Amino acid sequence: MKTEVAIIGGGPSGLLLSQLLNRAGVATVVLERASRAHVLGRIRAGVLESGTVALLTEAGVGARMMREGIPHEGCYLSDDDLMVRINFHELTGKSVMVYGQTEVTQDLYEAQSAMGTTILHGVEDVVIECAKDSAPVVSFLHEGARRTLTCRYVAGCDGFHGVSRGTIPAAKRQEFERVYPFGWLGVLSETPPCSDEIIYANSHRGFALASMRNPTLSRYYVQVPLSDRPEDWSDARFWDELRRRLPSDTAEAMITGPSIEKSIAPLRSFVAEPLRWGNLFLVGDAAHIVPPTGAKGLNLAVSDVYYLHHALIDALKRDDTRGIEGYSDLALQRIWKAMRFSWQMTMMLHHFEGEDSFAAQMRKASLAHLARSETARRELAENYIGLPF
Repeated sequence: MKTEVAIIGGGPSGLLLSQLLNRAGVATVVLERASRAHVLGRIRAGVLESGTVALLTEAGVGARMMREGIPHEGCYLSDDDLMVRINFHELTGKSVMVYGQTEVTQDLYEAQSAMGTTILHGVEDVVIECAKDSAPVVSFLHEGARRTLTCRYVAGCDGFHGVSRGTIPAAKRQEFERVYPFGWLGVLSETPPCSDEIIYANSHRGFALASMRNPTLSRYYVQVPLSDRPEDWSDARFWDELRRRLPSDTAEAMITGPSIEKSIAPLRSFVAEPLRWGNLFLVGDAAHIVPPTGAKGLNLAVSDVYYLHHALIDALKRDDTRGIEGYSDLALQRIWKAMRFSWQMTMMLHHFEGEDSFAAQMRKASLAHLARSETARRELAENYIGLPF
């Protein structure tokens, strides 16, 4: 097999990169380990930055998002019963869109199918060879046979546990990591959201988040120890704990119901450098992980795609390699800014086991400062809606 760009990973970042390249006349082949049904079954984030909305629209996959997505002009931060609204639109002139990652992926799959893009599922034992040469080769097992794919460039969109990052020699790679001592227990329920906008709630019992996917589908989280398991939490226990962490007015008005999905996600901050090794490029979770507190995971992957698709089109269509030579440095500048914001939000909203009383007072002081300072609210809003690409 031959193509111009081999894309390892058929999640949203790989599919979006393929979609943008295909629309520019660049041929791609996408290799994905899991089945399409499994990819579409993953429950992930649902807050899209304004730049993400714009790039999805540019890629020709924004129509359903604009019809069914829920624009949010702000969010709430609370500390017990103190609630502060961050008005994105008033402070920045922009908003975010609540539209689930599963829906984004579905839209991309449909668009790629319409284009006739080759997407192979069930791919195993991927090996990226000759990444430093002008014609890299990707070998893999598919349907019981060993196959090879020759290309000009390889995009590693295969997530934190994929093969792409490990292809860069350890001696040439730096990794930066902060593992947080807790996770988020998430519940999806077919109930109306308890608020018209997302609530980030700090309390003496720990963090909670009240979010939504649509007007009849709610997504809630509570901070839990990493030793907990989803089966340790009955629906009744979850709803009781959530009520204790949300502001009382919100908790009293909340409608509960049976969970249709329940899982625990550990929190970590992680960055690998560089993002380029010869003609191999790292994208999304293959290169970085952010705690979900800042709603940056998918959005940060999209910004990588923004930089890389322009760079690859310039290289393949105009013989201009400046973009691919500068991809790693340019993408990392935005990655570290998003990393700082997500870390800051995580520290401001979570209870850390064994912390002293000073830490709790600092969280309260941070929220009080946001309540009184328009400058502080604007800084948070500018980061939340997404820094410019």
